[in-house]
Amino acid sequence: MSMRIFYASDTTPNSAFNSNLWRDNLFSTLVEMGHDVVEFQYDLRRTFRNLDTSDPVQSAFIGNNRPKLSRELIRQVKAAHAIRPLDLFFSYFYDACVLPETIDEIRSWGITTVNWYCNASYQLHLVSEISRHYDWCLVPEKFRLEDYRALGARPIYCQEAANPKIYRPYPLPVEFDVTFVGQAYGDRPAYLRYLLDHGIDVRVWGFGWREFYSEGARKSWRKWLRRGRNFGRKLATIQDWRDTAGRLRQILEKKGQDQARSIPTLALPEAKIGGTLSDLQLVQRYSRSKSNLGFSTCGNLQGQKKILQIRLRDFEVPMSGGFYLTEYMKELEEFYNIGTEIVCYRDPAELADKINYYLQHETAREAIRRAGYERCLREHTWQHRFSAAFKAMGLV
Repeated sequence: MSMRIFYASDTTPNSAFNSNLWRDNLFSTLVEMGHDVVEFQYDLRRTFRNLDTSDPVQSAFIGNNRPKLSRELIRQVKAAHAIRPLDLFFSYFYDACVLPETIDEIRSWGITTVNWYCNASYQLHLVSEISRHYDWCLVPEKFRLEDYRALGARPIYCQEAANPKIYRPYPLPVEFDVTFVGQAYGDRPAYLRYLLDHGIDVRVWGFGWREFYSEGARKSWRKWLRRGRNFGRKLATIQDWRDTAGRLRQILEKKGQDQARSIPTLALPEAKIGGTLSDLQLVQRYSRSKSNLGFSTCGNLQGQKKILQIRLRDFEVPMSGGFYLTEYMKELEEFYNIGTEIVCYRDPAELADKINYYLQHETAREAIRRAGYERCLREHTWQHRFSAAFKAMGLV
């Protein structure tokens, strides 16, 4: 059944990058499903760069912007509803985006409201105020469902997926043995350094590698810290950047002498590091690599319990026709046959062993790559996810 949907989200979950990730996956899928989708006409980029109320600068922006955005949202939803009744209000919002009473008002017009959010594994606090005001919350982190209920919200387990019109194989020459595309944080640098130390030619692209973990960056880190600059605040518009800066500060300060001696073992050669990729370059990199790496660990590991989460990449890579090696977590078994559709590892040594094995056994690697691709096409598209969610919501 076709619905009339009002859609409100930035184009990407990470506004630091020029990406259409959410638009390509969420908005485009709703349109492709035949729904009449009305898009919120509001530049959300600055909103998504100011989400942390604990930061005075961001808090001041939120205090001014949230009422303004809420008023404009009400105006546009009311206008669209007057033209033809809306069935669903679909958003990717944080507390910093919208006032709770705005969602209440939209619900009062008989419009079902749902918020999609995929950072609750370690940032549930950023949606703790608004979640209970929606009719439903789409939640990909299964272990957070009870936490949503404790907030008074109504969560529906809705795992991430990939749009096959965007994530698809490309007929490109294979250039790389092993690649990883993603931000530099957590234990990722240690894993990649281990692979290099064991003779594996791994290449990496994404924010933070050249800035923090390249061999040429170490002198710059020390200069920043000696000058007494607050490196974390300079990058505070993105929480992950602040977390990374905090880890670097702990490594480099005098009280971390033992850790400081380990910096050369974490730094990667400049030749192994690339910059941030465009959306198209990202997808094409999967086709250009014999093995594509994934990491299930998310958030800041410094002084915290390790958090594992299924990632968007777990569907992007196989849907793009790439052979996928990712960090094991049990929930992955609900979506793939481990060892025949994707391959998993539990520690750096196992990862290195499996990389070497599959580099030497092309036939086995190709069979897994194809099986993962076919599984994604059958079951792991956003159309599958939304159809199941809308059924659970009683909309279809």
